[in-house]
Amino acid sequence: MDNRASALRARSSEATLAVDIVLTQAEADALIAMEKHRANEDHSGFPMSGESLVVPLQSPDKREQFLLDVSRGRIDLMKVSMQNRARHVVVLVRLDLGSAPHRNPDGGEVAAPHLHLYREGFGDKWAEPVDVTRFSATDDLWQTLEDFMAFCNITRTPYIDRGLFT
Repeated sequence: MDNRASALRARSSEATLAVDIVLTQAEADALIAMEKHRANEDHSGFPMSGESLVVPLQSPDKREQFLLDVSRGRIDLMKVSMQNRARHVVVLVRLDLGSAPHRNPDGGEVAAPHLHLYREGFGDKWAEPVDVTRFSATDDLWQTLEDFMAFCNITRTPYIDRGLFT
């Protein structure tokens, strides 16, 4: 029992540390702007209904690690979330397609599709309308993934197979 309790305390402590990661706005902006490369040569398929994909990324000097997440709804196949995380848990950028409107901390509502950008003191709690000059075809999931990777400055993109999702 002592080993089990000790392991639970250690996991709880790790979870607390993960939640406590807070970036300044300057740090978050620098991480968002930082060039990102695929971390391996693995091939992955674009998620099908109800699936998710997590792809490791890294800075060119390999000092910063990032993750690209793509998840897809079970029923509504156009419900997709794409996000770029730093330090395993900090959401820097998230694009929500086909979701319900988002309510910002100030009470304002933003329709889908919308973009979440890290904001100091709020994390990813704020959303803004999608800039159509950056995301011109949100009904085309493949193009939107390419636009999202460009927005996040992923210059050596991961190998994601298009599959049958279109």
